[in-house]
Amino acid sequence: MTTTVGSYLATRLSEVGIENHFVVPGDYNLALLDKLQAHPKLEEVNCSNELNCSFAAEGYARSKGVAAVVVTFSVGAFSAFNGIGSAYGENLPVILIAGSPNTNDSIDHNLLHHTIGTHNFDYEFEMAKKITCAAVQIKHAKDAPSLIDFAIRECLAKKKPCYIEVPTNMSTQSCALPGPIEGVLYQSPSEPKTLTAAVDAANKLIGSRLKPTLLAGPKLKSAGAEKAFLRLAEALGCAVAVLPAAKSLFPEDHPQYAGVYWGNVSTKKADAILQWSDLTICAGCVFTDYSTTGWTSLQPATHRIEVDSDNVKFPDHYYGHIKLADFLDALAKKVSKNDKSVVEYQRLRPVPPAIKAAEPSAAITRQEMARQIQGIINSKTTLFAETGDSWFNGVQMDLPKGAKFEVEMQWGHIGWSVPACFGYSVGAPDREIVTMVGDGSFQMTVQEVAQMIRLKQPILIFLINNYGYTIEVEIHDGPYNNIKNWNYAALMEAFNANDGHGKGFQVKTGAELAEAIKKAKSNTRGPTLIEIQINRDDCTNELISWGHYVALANARPPIT
Repeated sequence: MTTTVGSYLATRLSEVGIENHFVVPGDYNLALLDKLQAHPKLEEVNCSNELNCSFAAEGYARSKGVAAVVVTFSVGAFSAFNGIGSAYGENLPVILIAGSPNTNDSIDHNLLHHTIGTHNFDYEFEMAKKITCAAVQIKHAKDAPSLIDFAIRECLAKKKPCYIEVPTNMSTQSCALPGPIEGVLYQSPSEPKTLTAAVDAANKLIGSRLKPTLLAGPKLKSAGAEKAFLRLAEALGCAVAVLPAAKSLFPEDHPQYAGVYWGNVSTKKADAILQWSDLTICAGCVFTDYSTTGWTSLQPATHRIEVDSDNVKFPDHYYGHIKLADFLDALAKKVSKNDKSVVEYQRLRPVPPAIKAAEPSAAITRQEMARQIQGIINSKTTLFAETGDSWFNGVQMDLPKGAKFEVEMQWGHIGWSVPACFGYSVGAPDREIVTMVGDGSFQMTVQEVAQMIRLKQPILIFLINNYGYTIEVEIHDGPYNNIKNWNYAALMEAFNANDGHGKGFQVKTGAELAEAIKKAKSNTRGPTLIEIQINRDDCTNELISWGHYVALANARPPIT
């Protein structure tokens, strides 16, 4: 018995847990889309353009663990590459599927539309190799099963995107039936002797230090190591901080929680306790100019044990082929309790400031906005914080148990949050999605709000309108940071057309914001956009400080 290439691919997508695939149709992928639509467990989600489509898939991967995006050749894939770059940097398994020209056209030496005008059509494949962990072209139907399985296996194992190119005349061709999915899902375990050696050496180092701490990084999630990290934290009994992109990966109501570590823009004095510590176990951490505030907060290498997705290193030691969760679990069984950092942190822990409600009729401020958003976060909330001051507003929120936090700190593409929260909601319809986004970012990807209306998603968008690119202002100001103002709330009616239920509100006072939030909570048939007009200079102190140090890092003169 046989199946077709398109049906084979559809089966594999379903078997790895994908229920929705994100699509922008084009003539080179239409036959494939027919095959995907025919699968009873796959549902197509249309997007407004390929940039948004790739970010929507990236968001879906955050909630479901894996995603697929289907685009056409060149004009589609080039745009989708942006979101695939994000998935690579953010460690998200996204399967990029591109329809490509008929296989006969390269043989016949034809020039085609949707190409760069060359006779060689391999350029997209060569480009995809640079931003994926595996890229394959299906030029012969008999090779499709092995190539599809290889790409998806690598994608899932490495938590990185892959690329599958399917010619327009290939989807209907016969190929072998899929074998057991376990062959695709299988991942090699940690090498036992290396794991034992790494744990013994790390435990010896930890035992030789007086005041160890733990630092959670964003790779904990992609590695499935959150529970193992919690077990190690409780076994060691030390203070635990998180990087900004790892917020919500360790419970904030836990007695060992010590805030978000972000150099001099940290929360809850996390920087003070990590600076006091003589050893920090960094689990799944990613240190960049952004996450270290312009390289100002990176601890000395002698004070770090770095546990990555598949290796462990610390001074004079390196161990490969070790899974993050395996190492943390094994170490938790060996370490001795040492709560000195928690005891010290109790002395350092700041008293939460009492933030009073502003005068209802007064012009809205950033602080009053944050206070009211904090009030609606609950255990079912997933909070998306767009690149910019929303990062800092979001990081400072106190998350109850069960609440989740999503940022795109590695890629840092403004506009990411709108399509990403759309895709996330498709994958997690039971979550209450709250998104904070600036006006400049919103203008990048606004079209996907129409898809939220189309699918009746009750996403709540707080659009902070401060008339420009505030994050760039704080890094390096200039006239290029000014943008044309829009009536953002009014866009909702345009997107609604004759059948939508989106709501848009424009607020200028605390009372108006409170009333808009109340109305948003009652709108269960579509998204609500609340445009909050605040003074351009009303941003967090942390953004100003962070922007200063990132600017200094950017401005370093060339080494001569």
